[in-house]
Amino acid sequence: MGQEYFINSQQLQNKVADLLPSQGGAGSGFDLSASTQIIPVINLTESAEGSNLRQDLQNSLSLSSITHTRVANSTDEVLINNTGYYRVFGNTLAQNNGEQVFKLTDGVTTKVVQQFLVSSLSSQSQNNFDFIVFLPAGVSFTGTSTATAVGGNYISVTTRQIADITGELVNPN
Repeated sequence: MGQEYFINSQQLQNKVADLLPSQGGAGSGFDLSASTQIIPVINLTESAEGSNLRQDLQNSLSLSSITHTRVANSTDEVLINNTGYYRVFGNTLAQNNGEQVFKLTDGVTTKVVQQFLVSSLSSQSQNNFDFIVFLPAGVSFTGTSTATAVGGNYISVTTRQIADITGELVNPN
């Protein structure tokens, strides 16, 4: 049997009160204690969240979980219009006053998420991007590649839903 020690730390007690109010943290007078006895801890978080995959594996790409689109010399092509959390990644080529823009819109309000711009006729720019967007009901994610150039202006974009609207992880299939 291990030896037990009481911990008198207001900072730790406040943290327990914030994190675990139903466990006596709401001023019930319980003290924190430590023990020299070894007690194994089993982390069941992933199973409790409904996923048995490690996070890096949960974010894997698969044939049926990704969508690839190439936006070239067009305006406001809808890339995603379903609710949830999405990883968006790929690359762009902008030249001869070209511009690539990613936007979120609900049809009334539009916000720029990321923009790549080349502001002269004799230069070009290639850019990689990788970010996550959240789409509530009624919001679309669009991509625009403007200006026509001999070599082309384009966005090569791949999307993958990583969680649904409630934040529940979506495993690759």
